[in-house]
Amino acid sequence: MTLQVEVLKPAIGAKVHLDRAAIGDPAVSQELLALLEKHTVLVLPQIGLSDAEQLALTDALGERVNVEAKVPGRADAAAVYEVTLNEGAAIEREYVFGTFFWHMDGLTVDVPPPKASLLSARQLAAKGGQTEFASTKAAYAALSDDEKADLADLRVVHTVTASVREVCGPEGIDEARRALRHEHPMVWTRRDGTKSLIIGSTADQIPGMNQAEARALLARLLDWTAQPAFSYRHEWQEGDCVIWDNPSALHRVVPYAVDSGRRMHRTGIAGVETSA
Repeated sequence: MTLQVEVLKPAIGAKVHLDRAAIGDPAVSQELLALLEKHTVLVLPQIGLSDAEQLALTDALGERVNVEAKVPGRADAAAVYEVTLNEGAAIEREYVFGTFFWHMDGLTVDVPPPKASLLSARQLAAKGGQTEFASTKAAYAALSDDEKADLADLRVVHTVTASVREVCGPEGIDEARRALRHEHPMVWTRRDGTKSLIIGSTADQIPGMNQAEARALLARLLDWTAQPAFSYRHEWQEGDCVIWDNPSALHRVVPYAVDSGRRMHRTGIAGVETSA
């Protein structure tokens, strides 16, 4: 089966028209994975997945991972993660506000970064709420050889406190998450040799580098990656589902009102260790 594909931007993004009845077809799953590797972000327009269908698509593409369940005290977290500022939501608002800033999923827990994330639109905000993506794979490829050499051996400590630095201080988050920290190579190498940058709002420290120099380097890399040539903004329609290659793409949401009702459902696919 050949899927209908529309390239959105040369460096990032493709629209894929998928029939829900094809979810679970091994040939379709392999085609989607190949498209994900090529385009980094796949948009399934107005496919209208239920939670069960989203989980089925997640499972068809790889081993399911529930990053929230890796947080101490959250082992019972739902398999479908609800991203919302609505009252009564399972996740505290500070962490949702943290999604207003460029980040990758699952960098602060002791597992490889998720291979991919799936996000579906259940209710949209009247204003704001678009999701922006930036390819750290394309950004790395465009660096000079000298810049690549400078980054080759660096590692980065990612923390939850860094991810909410613009929202609240450490005292404003629960103790279990305050302690979450994990170290990753700055340059992520896939088994096929493709490289991407592992950066974003969770990036807190570079071991062996003074804090000012480290923060300045991380800020420069973030600015470089977010340039228009490497980024794509998705204008959501209700029922859309977007799949992105998590170790190859930063993402953030355009701010929206607390009372907007915006509600998104996210699932994840487990990653593999770097080959480096």
